[in-house]
Amino acid sequence: MTREPPRPTPAELEILGVLWELGPSTVREIQEELDRRRPTGYTTVLKLLQIMTDKGIVRRDIRERAHRYAAKLPREKTEQQMVGDLVDRAFGGSASRLVMRALSTRPATTDELARIRELLDEIEGEKE
Repeated sequence: MTREPPRPTPAELEILGVLWELGPSTVREIQEELDRRRPTGYTTVLKLLQIMTDKGIVRRDIRERAHRYAAKLPREKTEQQMVGDLVDRAFGGSASRLVMRALSTRPATTDELARIRELLDEIEGEKE
């Protein structure tokens, strides 16, 4: 049985966001992208990537002089794991309570509502 990587910290999620956006990247490429958002040190990014590698959140390719890092899981899988954990811990396992709280906290756009309706239609179609 394959064990899933642990839940990423907020700082690790920032790095994963860059990796999902850019694809496999060097420490310098990741640091430069993060630095555009707010000042981020090279050694900080390197240390976080080393921790993330040890935790199994990213993979490191050592074939080139500058090692390249890649997210181990796609964005969708990581989001799915994190939402599942949030539903269990904060909403007592109730997905509907999570959705209602999310929609009451931040209104969805017209496009988002259309996608939500499509998903609900799919789910209802599967049950029939």
